Amino acid sequence: MRRALACGPCYVLKNLLPDPFLLALFAALGLAAVLPATGVFAVAVDWLTSLTVVLLFFFHGAKLAREAVVAGLLHWRLHLLIMACTFVCFPLLGLLLSWLLAPWLSPVLWTGVLFLAALPSTVQSSIAFVSLAKGNVPAAVAAASASQVLGVLLTPLLVSGLAGAQGADLPLGGIGKVALLILLPFVVGHLLRPWIGDWVARHKAAIAYSDRTTILLAIYGAFSAATLEGLWSRLPLADLGVLTGLCLVLLALVLLLTRSLARLGGFAPADEAVIVFCGSKKSLVQGVPMARVLFPGPDLGLILLPVMIFHQVQLMACVFIARRYARAAEAQA
Repeated sequence: MRRALACGPCYVLKNLLPDPFLLALFAALGLAAVLPATGVFAVAVDWLTSLTVVLLFFFHGAKLAREAVVAGLLHWRLHLLIMACTFVCFPLLGLLLSWLLAPWLSPVLWTGVLFLAALPSTVQSSIAFVSLAKGNVPAAVAAASASQVLGVLLTPLLVSGLAGAQGADLPLGGIGKVALLILLPFVVGHLLRPWIGDWVARHKAAIAYSDRTTILLAIYGAFSAATLEGLWSRLPLADLGVLTGLCLVLLALVLLLTRSLARLGGFAPADEAVIVFCGSKKSLVQGVPMARVLFPGPDLGLILLPVMIFHQVQLMACVFIARRYARAAEAQA
């Protein structure tokens, strides 16, 4: 554990520009634009992606340490605030922006923004940022783990409610597919943890590669369908710029909100770092597979754009914020 935390800053720095995984995402996008999957090959990509999604959440369940979640519940005020920021404040901010700035983006892109707002926090990068900020790392482990568990349950329900408030409709069948392809493998993997937990820990690196393979397959499949439906003619460059600016505004608002609530609550600086990073970040690893299940069809590529843009924006912004927390902690010490 200590060695992993020591590598936290390394992990963060690796995710700055240029990030190999980000380059792989762009490569998948480019391949889908030039050589989209069609016919039998498209069916094969779809089946393979479904299989890797099941495996991804199975291993997520197997990796989840029940002790971390239970221990984290002892610090209930901190975790209650983080969950409120992730699953209440962030979605409400997204919904408010979709009402105030509705003409600025198409309804499909707003659906993507609302889906982004409903996602759980990340695990690995949240812990890495808290470590870099010299924050309360055990609390970050517990908060990020709990967020992932709740996200499997809450994100589909939140997306359905937010879409309904915006006037859109999310078929209930999508929520049923989440239960079958995501929730069930997650629960089974966690129940089998006593028997396979050591094996999963030994093959952590290989499993991480499988996570990223799942995302790349889902991106390629989604944007292949979107290309065949004329995605790039439906997405003016101005809309892409507005969407990027909106992601920056959303991140700035939620960072300000989490810091303000932490200080109003009288939390120590180490706990404030946990609230800021775990309460403001959104998971690309869970977001892409879940979007594929919830939004089958040609609009999936557009719906995924906000998640992909926000992922990179949050990494670049949070690295500087974490360094400020670290300098403040060193000065105080």
